[in-house]
Amino acid sequence: MAFNDTLFQLGMDLTRSSTAQKEDLTDKTAHIAQKNEEDRKDFFNERDGVRFAGTHLIIDLFGARKLDDLKHVERTLKRCVEAAGATLLHIHLHHFTPNGGVSGVAVLSESHISIHSWPEADYAALDVFMCGDAKPHLAIGVLKEAFEAKDVVVKEHLRGEELEQLKWQAAARKKAAARLPKREKERRVKAA
Repeated sequence: MAFNDTLFQLGMDLTRSSTAQKEDLTDKTAHIAQKNEEDRKDFFNERDGVRFAGTHLIIDLFGARKLDDLKHVERTLKRCVEAAGATLLHIHLHHFTPNGGVSGVAVLSESHISIHSWPEADYAALDVFMCGDAKPHLAIGVLKEAFEAKDVVVKEHLRGEELEQLKWQAAARKKAAARLPKREKERRVKAA
């Protein structure tokens, strides 16, 4: 029973609806991802001839304030999403006691922003990963200003840049084949 309750709290029990699942269904402010593939904002990027899935920023805030204010953290994450031009799907935050730290995630069409704060140390660790046209670097200034951080350390990683061009092409072929009507697939299999 405890195992099932744990899964439920994590939103993983498929036999019951979790709070996060209910919020996803009822949140009228969430922007729904575009259905038209040309309008999608979560495609792969290319910079200086390097193709990659998205930009992953690891951000450390030192000498920061308001790290225990749940509403302030939520407003700040929403401002980061807006500044980056991303699409918010859901925010889930948890307030810890007794230190008041906050841990949570803003789930985006383009990926996510996560936070874990230690107000007793004036420190927060954030993870900003976005793909497509979103501009994750624009979240840095929002975070620095909102949390009045004395120092900010940012490390960038281009996710998926290690993939060889052939792997990208194989994935594209597989995706294109999945879109073919069933009869077309059967015809291609017979021809092979």
